[in-house]
Amino acid sequence: MIYKEERDFRISLDIPKQGWMFLLLFLLFSVMASVWKHPNSPYWTACFTDLDGRRKKRSTKETNRRKAEKLAEQYEQAARKRRTFSQVRTVLQDLHREITGEDLKSVTVREHVKNWLAEKKDETKPATMHFYGTSTTKLLDFLGERADQEISLVTRGDLIGYRKALASTLSSTSTNHHIKCARMMFKTARRDTLIAENPAEFVERVKKKGGFERRPFTQEEIRSVLAQADDEWRSMILFALYTGQRLSDVAAFTWAQVNLEKVEMRFETAKTGRRMIIPIASPLLSHLKLLRKKDTGTGPIHPRAAATLNKNYKTSTLSNQFANLLAAAGLRDKVSHKKEKEKNGRTGAKTGAQLSFHSLRHTAVTLLKEAGVPHAVVQELIGHDSEQMSEHYTHVGSEALKKAASALPDVTV
Repeated sequence: MIYKEERDFRISLDIPKQGWMFLLLFLLFSVMASVWKHPNSPYWTACFTDLDGRRKKRSTKETNRRKAEKLAEQYEQAARKRRTFSQVRTVLQDLHREITGEDLKSVTVREHVKNWLAEKKDETKPATMHFYGTSTTKLLDFLGERADQEISLVTRGDLIGYRKALASTLSSTSTNHHIKCARMMFKTARRDTLIAENPAEFVERVKKKGGFERRPFTQEEIRSVLAQADDEWRSMILFALYTGQRLSDVAAFTWAQVNLEKVEMRFETAKTGRRMIIPIASPLLSHLKLLRKKDTGTGPIHPRAAATLNKNYKTSTLSNQFANLLAAAGLRDKVSHKKEKEKNGRTGAKTGAQLSFHSLRHTAVTLLKEAGVPHAVVQELIGHDSEQMSEHYTHVGSEALKKAASALPDVTV
C-alpha cells in the first residue's frame, strides 16, 4: 500500500511542462478572497482579485475575522464585476450595516489631510506646520474633485503625476520637500488602516538640477555688501559670518541668548533642533556691545527680520532682500520678477545664484579651514546637520572653540 502511494505520487509529477504552466495559472486566478492582519493593526485587511487578475488589498475596519472574510468576498465580487466606486460603496455599506449594525466609514483625502494637520500641530514647530499646510493644499488642488473621494483610491501613478507637476514649477529641492510631506501624510493613513498600501512610498525623489554651486564670499566681497547694507542687515551679515548659522536662526536671535560676560551664545537651531553653545568672535563681540547700548531688552536683536520671519514662517522674503543687496554691491544681476516669469513661464522655477545668504555659512567654514582649524572643531562651531554626523566627530572642548572663533578675520576694518 505504501509502495502504491509512492508510485502514484511519482506518476502525478510526470506532467508535461505546459501542463504545469496551465496548473499554475489556474491556481493564480482561482485564488479566493482572504483576510490578513498587520501585526500593528487591530483590523483585518481584505485580499482579493479583480477582473484582470490583480491582487488588491483594502481595510475592512473589522476586528472579527469571520465578518472580515464576508466583506472580503463582497470586495472581490464587486471588483470582478467592474462596478463603479459608488456602486461598490452602496453594496459594502449595506453589507457592513447588516453585519455590524453600523455604517461603513469612508475617509476622503481632504478629511484625512485635515485630521493629519490637527494631529501634527501639537508636535510641530509653527514654521514647519505652515509648510505642511501649504504642501497639502498643493496636493488637494492637484487632485481636484478627487480630493473629495476616498483616500484609498489615490494611486502611485497619481503621485508621480503630482511630482511631475511640482517639478515643472519648483526647484528639485522644493519638489522633494513636498513629496516627502505627501509620503508622511499617506504613511499615517496606512498606520490608521485607511489604506492598505502607501501610494507615495516608492515615488522617488527628483534628481537635483545642475548648473551652479554655492561658493563662499571673499573678504573683499563681504565688505562691499556691508557697505550697501543698513544697520540691521549689516548686523545680520556679521552674525552669519561669525556664528556660521542659517538665515532663519540669525533672524530669530534674541538678546536672551547672548551672554556678554561669558562671551558666548546659547540657542537651538531651527532646522535641526540642535542645542548650541558657541563663543562670540571678537569682531562680533565689539558689534554686540555697541548694539547693547541702544537696546537693553531681551527681545529680538534684529526686530524687522524677526517680524518678517514670524509673519511668513519662512525666509524667502529675507532671502530676496539679501539678493537685492548683492545686486546693489554688483555681485549678481538684479533679476526682474516679470522677466523671470516671461523666461520660465508664469510659475516657472527659480534660477539659482552662486552667492546667497547661505554662502556666509560656507564662508565661515572656509575661513576657519584656511586658518588651520581642525575639521572636527569647525563642525562643532558651525553645527552639524544631524545627530549621526555629531556622533561621528569627537567631543570638542570650549577652549578649542574659542581658539577657532579667534581665528576668524575682522571684516569690519
